[in-house]
Amino acid sequence: MAQLYFYYSAMNAGKSTSLLQSSYNYNERGMRTLVFTAEIDTRFEKGKVKSRIGLSADALLFSQQTDIGELIRNENNQAKVHCVLIDECHFLTKVQIEQLCKVTDYDDIPVLCYGLRTDFRGELFSGSQYLLAWADKLVELKTICHCGRKANRTLRLDSEGVVICDGEQVDIGGNEKYVSVCRKHYMDAVCEVKKSSNM
Repeated sequence: MAQLYFYYSAMNAGKSTSLLQSSYNYNERGMRTLVFTAEIDTRFEKGKVKSRIGLSADALLFSQQTDIGELIRNENNQAKVHCVLIDECHFLTKVQIEQLCKVTDYDDIPVLCYGLRTDFRGELFSGSQYLLAWADKLVELKTICHCGRKANRTLRLDSEGVVICDGEQVDIGGNEKYVSVCRKHYMDAVCEVKKSSNM
């Protein structure tokens, strides 16, 4: 029986690396994988999943308008798909998560989703919310804060490296814009921002 997996973490925990390793493992055994990434993420070459350690693979792009279920079924009709792997899955919509549930349950194709659980405000992304609710397996990929504790929050920085607490949920960036920290250091940073804005 195929299952729907949600591998989640804060920034820089190796989600893309883990996805690429899983895809490689399937391919090495002669099995076909479909790899997806979000069209909105323009940090790397379009149509590629790339990890910080230099691994990469070709990927299909999805936007919020993509019927991902139909796309997967069409690909599976052309040649058997053994596994679907989705990077940046927090950008998926509720409808797309429903489509992935159907791919898992009715087409019997495992779906492995990799993404952030929460944004820089500590709020759930839509895709993450429904994956947390509906996935068969939840797996936390861990990274560490500068203090050595588990990092489970992400701070957003401005161009000067100063923590910011307001703005749009989606603002694409990497290490220059986001840093993963533990809950304590997240709360300390947010309190400092609020205190200085009240002065």
